[in-house]
Amino acid sequence: MASVFLYHVVGDLTVGKPELVEFCETETVEAAIKAIGDSTECGIPVWKRKSHVGIENSEMRQQRFVGILNSLDIVAFFAKSECLEDHDKALKTPVSEVVVPNNYLLRQVDPATRLIDALEMLKHGVKRLLVRKSVVWQGMSKRFSILYNGKWLKNIDTSGSSNNLTGGSNRPSSSSTTSARDKFCCLSREDVIRFLIGCLGALAPLPLSSISSVGAINSNYSSIEASSAAIEVTQKLPEDPSAIAVVEQSQDGQYKIIGEISASKLWKCDHLAAAWALANLSAGQFVMGVEDNVSSRSLQDFSVNQAAGNNNLANGGGSTRPKKFSSRSIGFNPGNTSLGVSRSMYRGRSAPLTCKVTSSLAAVMAQMLSHRATHVWVTEDESDDVLVGVVGYADIMVAVTKQPSHVVPPPARPTENSGIVNDIHN
Repeated sequence: MASVFLYHVVGDLTVGKPELVEFCETETVEAAIKAIGDSTECGIPVWKRKSHVGIENSEMRQQRFVGILNSLDIVAFFAKSECLEDHDKALKTPVSEVVVPNNYLLRQVDPATRLIDALEMLKHGVKRLLVRKSVVWQGMSKRFSILYNGKWLKNIDTSGSSNNLTGGSNRPSSSSTTSARDKFCCLSREDVIRFLIGCLGALAPLPLSSISSVGAINSNYSSIEASSAAIEVTQKLPEDPSAIAVVEQSQDGQYKIIGEISASKLWKCDHLAAAWALANLSAGQFVMGVEDNVSSRSLQDFSVNQAAGNNNLANGGGSTRPKKFSSRSIGFNPGNTSLGVSRSMYRGRSAPLTCKVTSSLAAVMAQMLSHRATHVWVTEDESDDVLVGVVGYADIMVAVTKQPSHVVPPPARPTENSGIVNDIHN
């Protein structure tokens, strides 16, 4: 196993992370759309409001966590007939009526938790890590911390040599320690992947291996036929990744991907426009777009917010006017509504993010991060659109933590601070 997983701790990933601001389940869906626009992985953790004043323990905080709300959840909610009939009421709906409860998606961990232990949680379904923000790191750099297995510098006597290393200037006062006891930050799987991509040298030769050879391709994905009604995706929304491939079956029986309906694609869209499309169009039309002047269908009018410089209804402001549905309303490029047209129409945000079975693990990681996507669809090497599977965050974490046939022991540490090192190994 790469030493990067043994010598790094969760606290190493919290540098520069802002303090957690809890989003309460009593907030409106309108407020949630604004929060999701600034979030990672297209979703926000939702919490129950504190029932008491003061510092709470980890168990109490875990019990207050409700689940994670993403863009696809909101669009699916808006696509209900009662929401389409009354937009204002839908926007003012409490988040508690929309979020899917799942208390397992977030776990509170100590900053001293080994990175390998955090990865085990994340690859088995946890999507967020709640970490207490540290007041001070004494004696050595956070990035190259050798403390792991539940050990932490706060448990070490700093009155001796380690205090000399810091000159005593970094020792926190009791008041500052108390004030930071209830301050947390939230790490997403995207944060972990960004950290790992900066450590590719330590993971060699794995990053240059193909995703097929390391077993990162997940063939258990959700899909829908392009000719099916798009609203069918709301019958059972996928959890991880929150995405449905829109496919067409070729004459030889293979399924070709033409687009996707996902939280990633709907992240910063006009949610009400997308909901109307989801309720009234086929899956193929949803991902390919419909022209403003289309006359082959009787597309009903709906009100869209025309606030200058803002394409999202929930961001408030501006007047409304009737407008025919357009794929521009949900951030997609318009195209021909015929399903038998060339793949060349799929450009911009409407194009599914794909890679080949021979693509390297490092390339797929970089692709996901550069597009702020939670997944990449995998196609055959010989074809650009024959769908094979999908690679998500959990699949990458499973691949990078696979045990090799033999484990190289960690290198010996310098003799300085040897007492600390010995304490760790004991």
